[in-house]
Amino acid sequence: NKFLLMKNYFEKIENKLKEHLKFEDLIIIDNTHLHVKHKSYVPGKLHLHIKIKSDYLKSISRINAQRFIMKLLKEDLKNNIHALEITIN
Repeated sequence: NKFLLMKNYFEKIENKLKEHLKFEDLIIIDNTHLHVKHKSYVPGKLHLHIKIKSDYLKSISRINAQRFIMKLLKEDLKNNIHALEITIN
């Protein structure tokens, strides 16, 4: 079931972030369907939007906060995620 696979994968991402980062809220949105017709679309690779509420991330520069998340998800970005949008609240 594709829905369960996505739910499990999102939980894996959430747990990976929780291990190294304190945050108050996290929403992961799959926007892959919006990019299917794009030239750079890669079948099987996800376009995700992470909305994260974190006092810690708000306390550092936006670029460092985004780098921190990208570093935590380095393997996922190599293997499963084609594009990652990050919104920090």
